Amino acid sequence: MHFPSLTAIASDLLRGETDPVRLVEEALVRARSSSGIFIELFAEKAISEAEAARERRASGRARSRLDGIPIAWKDLFDIAGSRTTAGSLTRSDVPVAAADAAVVAASRRLGLIALGKTNLSEFAFSGLGMNPHFGTPTADFSVDEPRVPGGSSSGSAIAIQRGIVAAAIGTDTAGSVRVPAAFNGLVGFKTSHRRYDKAGVFPLADTFDSIGPLAATVADCAWLDAALRAEVEPTAATAADAPHFAADTALLDDPDLESAVRANLVAQLDRLAARGARVDFRPIEFLARTREAIRQHGWLGAAEALALHRDALASTKREQIDPCVVARLEAARSIGDDSQALLRALRRQLVGEAADELGGATLVMPTVKHVAPPLGPLRDDIALFTRTNLATLSLTMLCSFLDMPGLAIPSGQDPQGLPTSVLYSRPSGEEDELLSVGLWIEAAL
Repeated sequence: MHFPSLTAIASDLLRGETDPVRLVEEALVRARSSSGIFIELFAEKAISEAEAARERRASGRARSRLDGIPIAWKDLFDIAGSRTTAGSLTRSDVPVAAADAAVVAASRRLGLIALGKTNLSEFAFSGLGMNPHFGTPTADFSVDEPRVPGGSSSGSAIAIQRGIVAAAIGTDTAGSVRVPAAFNGLVGFKTSHRRYDKAGVFPLADTFDSIGPLAATVADCAWLDAALRAEVEPTAATAADAPHFAADTALLDDPDLESAVRANLVAQLDRLAARGARVDFRPIEFLARTREAIRQHGWLGAAEALALHRDALASTKREQIDPCVVARLEAARSIGDDSQALLRALRRQLVGEAADELGGATLVMPTVKHVAPPLGPLRDDIALFTRTNLATLSLTMLCSFLDMPGLAIPSGQDPQGLPTSVLYSRPSGEEDELLSVGLWIEAAL
């Protein structure tokens, strides 16, 4: 699968083979003909900004290599003059934002153009990407029936998959960037909790929430990572030496792991080993302890989400919330104070132990156990939705618990032509190291 690359568009702009106005006008045409992807478009403002970017480039005053390129933002990010819906009708009466979120403002300083706000799972609380209020965006796969887009950053992923924009920004609490990237053959970059300034971003679970780009390539994600920090160029460069990878055998031996997902992961690692990488297949103890803790005590992020939305559940607004989201929030009531305290203490411990056990290696695991499931059966079956959602997030939430940055990288397709994905992760705070490894992987493949 091939999607427009942010860095390729930047090169076209530099050579004068396109211009910002054309990019925005073409993106708006595609966006207006789509369904369920955008909650709001900023057509007039985007064209005005594109005209200004064209003038800057013509006079040699481009703000950055990315100046004049349109991107999309998940509707959790405040954009001045726009209402931040979080994909929920319960927020239809909140005031419009008075200012841009910090990362939106940072990207504008480099000349990136906000084309619009993308759809998402309500409150960002699902890994499947369905939204009964604003529609569910779907990929244009040549399969027998529509597939879920992955969530919660569903619109952001599908805006790229359908060629509307080259990049989009999402958030990831338990897998919400990595899962839609995996289901749609994209690269998704989930960062540590504190990588970016989260001012002006609607929360889900404060100690787990992170921000991350989706794009066609690792290189695109590196440029976007810089832009979200108002840096003109990436701080990460391709790793000089072949990396060391550690693949968890317990996850690869999971009977629920689809055969194509496993086979494509192993094949990708074989290709990297042929280029000089060291690959170890071994049990990873900190992952096993994390899995067991979540199995016994529940997902701590769900308890934080319940605390945030408890008042809405107790009010008349409850009737406006997606029943699947209500069910997940209600289920979080079973995570008592003692379990939450235990999980927080274990989390602090394991975040430190992860780096020690990896010993400099990059963790490798499937991003999701399965390819994108059919959308139809999930629409009206809350029990099926709950089981499928948990299975979809079961691997990405492990690294979220450990605050590990991760890169979801396409690994191939299953026999139906649906994408599979490999997740590469590093200890908390090692974004630059992870991007360096990711750039090496991209070059090696």
